Amino acid sequence: MAVSREKESLAKVLAHEGGYSNNKKDPGGPTMKGVTQRVYDAYRRGKGLAVRSVKSLTTDELNDIYDKQYWDAVKGDLLPDGVDYVVFDGGVNSGPGRSIMWLQQALRPVYTGRIDGVLGMGTIAALKAINNNDALIDRICDARMNFLRHLGTFPTFGKGWTARVAEVRAIGKAWATGETPQAASFVDGGQAKAVVEDAKAAPSTAPADAAIGGGGAGLGVSGTLQGLQEQLSPLSYASEWITKIVVILALVSALLIFGGAAYRWYTNRKARHLAEALGTVPA
Repeated sequence: MAVSREKESLAKVLAHEGGYSNNKKDPGGPTMKGVTQRVYDAYRRGKGLAVRSVKSLTTDELNDIYDKQYWDAVKGDLLPDGVDYVVFDGGVNSGPGRSIMWLQQALRPVYTGRIDGVLGMGTIAALKAINNNDALIDRICDARMNFLRHLGTFPTFGKGWTARVAEVRAIGKAWATGETPQAASFVDGGQAKAVVEDAKAAPSTAPADAAIGGGGAGLGVSGTLQGLQEQLSPLSYASEWITKIVVILALVSALLIFGGAAYRWYTNRKARHLAEALGTVPA
């Protein structure tokens, strides 16, 4: 990009972030204009200054934090028009590394490297090979929404996040195509931090393994009973009852094995979808 869009992008981000918030369900904790208390404390300590409430964040401090810890972290000045803003906004909401991962996911299959959140030469080369940044922005936002839906905090903040990403998508695509973007607006909940630590846990395969194991054991028992039946064949009455037990046990065991296998397939599928959302599926 010829001219930095940092100032314009920051104005949009700040509109989405709003002012001060301290929602107990927000993993970001006390936050002022998108800057969390933890980030502000680290910034102040790095300057050799005493920590204080993030409510006291100055305009100069805000601009310095956004410039160095977000815009520069995602290498905004190296990104195409519109993509720069989209990746920047994602970095503020979920961390620069996470937003770069969405970019890398969106660049598949042109980008063949690891989804590692590091914007290196491979990612830059893939960006240069893309000639439709409008469609690229759609894929970035789709990856972001997929991630958000897999967070345990989505039921609480999902409406706000969804509205925010919809606006980010529209604004980014407008800039990518040389149009005038719409204004950004604040939607309560959209400013909550969306972090991977809140990702849903992958479903356990333990019930499936137990069912398959139980079914296998049941088939073993039915085989033993079948052998016993052969020995008792002269005793027609006992043999008849053993036959019924063997049939029932075999059917139940087969159902356990089939059900366990089906549930294992389901849990593996859910685990893969989660891994895809988190960007942990290997290339």
